[in-house]
Amino acid sequence: MQYGLVRRSALLALALVAVGGAAQAQDPWPSRPITLVVPFPPGGPTDMVARVLAQQVGQQLGQTVIVDNRPGANGNIGNALVAKAAADGYTVLYNTSSIALSPSLYKKLSYDVAKDLRPVALTAVVPLGLVVNPKVPANTVQELVKYAQDNKGKLSYGSAGNGNVTHLAAFQVVQHYGIDASHVPYKGSAPADVDLVAGQIEFMTDTINSVAPFIKDGKLKLLAVSTAQRIPNFPNVPTLAESGMTGFEAGAWQGVMVPARTPDAVVQRLNAEILKALKDPGVLEKLRLQGTEPLGSTPQAYGDYIQSEIKRWAGVVKSTGVSLD
Repeated sequence: MQYGLVRRSALLALALVAVGGAAQAQDPWPSRPITLVVPFPPGGPTDMVARVLAQQVGQQLGQTVIVDNRPGANGNIGNALVAKAAADGYTVLYNTSSIALSPSLYKKLSYDVAKDLRPVALTAVVPLGLVVNPKVPANTVQELVKYAQDNKGKLSYGSAGNGNVTHLAAFQVVQHYGIDASHVPYKGSAPADVDLVAGQIEFMTDTINSVAPFIKDGKLKLLAVSTAQRIPNFPNVPTLAESGMTGFEAGAWQGVMVPARTPDAVVQRLNAEILKALKDPGVLEKLRLQGTEPLGSTPQAYGDYIQSEIKRWAGVVKSTGVSLD
């Protein structure tokens, strides 16, 4: 009799646990805050866009989207963190074009872009601008090239880091025009911009949202932009293609990815909310002021784009001779 009572109690407890587990499994996503990992420092060009989208997507979902900055190794620290996270939709990566450069740049990565991460959406692209210190007597690309020729070996250009898109774009400019200048890598755009304004380096290609305030204050001169067409914020500034680099186009693109095994339903919902956010008038205005172009895509299209960019930049990385551990 006692045994039967104990057995029935145990079965009831197991049933309650099972029901509780089923209820938990059926909780609609998202039922708690989401962490958006930004693998670059706070206040940088990637962080600026990520925070605009995080706020809007959070409002749409009715959940807080917490921005977690995990900078280092051209974004690979944050990328690896998300690649190894639980595939439940609560840890999301806000990645940049660096994710397509790393496979060629690094001898060994602790994650595989294709196998460990799943594309959600291409979000935006930030144009690059070729900027110079005001003391450099050049108002066009051609004048910069002439100045460099007259001061062979005396000029230096900065970047946000070895193998960063700001490095590779500038390298292509230097290579195309045969400019003899030294590369100075920094740990992010911010310190590079500070040294450029101070005249410690002469020029660089950097994201427009990083250098726009300095340009408007007269602390830097913008000679050209990297986009195929001129940009609204600086309509009188020519493109690099117009300045002699026919067909050249580059930008610091951004997107969202999640751990590879994240459920289809979560990926599709997150994609839909991101695309909705990119059409919001308030978001569009904030991005416009930054000089950022909103994009948007399906998960499949973003995956295809990443693979095409990996192939595109492989040759450029190889030509720089840069290889990182």
